[in-house]
Amino acid sequence: MDQIDIPAPGLRPMCRVSCEVGALLVLGTAPAAQRRCVPLGGGRADGPEFQGSLVAGGMDWQWQHADGTLEIDAHYVLRADSDGGLVEVRSIGLRHGPPEVMQRLARGEPVDPAHYFFRTCVRFATGAPAWQHLNKTIAIASGRREASRVLLDFWRVT
Repeated sequence: MDQIDIPAPGLRPMCRVSCEVGALLVLGTAPAAQRRCVPLGGGRADGPEFQGSLVAGGMDWQWQHADGTLEIDAHYVLRADSDGGLVEVRSIGLRHGPPEVMQRLARGEPVDPAHYFFRTCVRFATGAPAWQHLNKTIAIASGRREASRVLLDFWRVT
């Protein structure tokens, strides 16, 4: 079989999303893990590929496993500053780290994001003409959890 090089994907900066988060809601322990959700408030997206506001009303659904790992499934809408176009965002990933670091995050203490793993795979959906290219985009986000907000840097996979 021929050895054909497959190019490694690259990353290009898209924007930073700053999202206000509400109080954690714990639904209880389900068969797989503890089910939780966090309401998402307003916020901003600013960067070379997108500038806009985060529409309040999104939700971050989570599974918290016994080892402290959080499976994240956030779903929200961005509104473009340039034309008001609406873009659905679905961000699925993981946040984990040493137990003492995760406990500090849970208490709302500031923690250097280099001390824990917070990454998501991001997909978009929109009918807005200017933003149709996002329907064919995969992005990776690297995050930072703060007491009342989440910061995510989006990187387009090329």
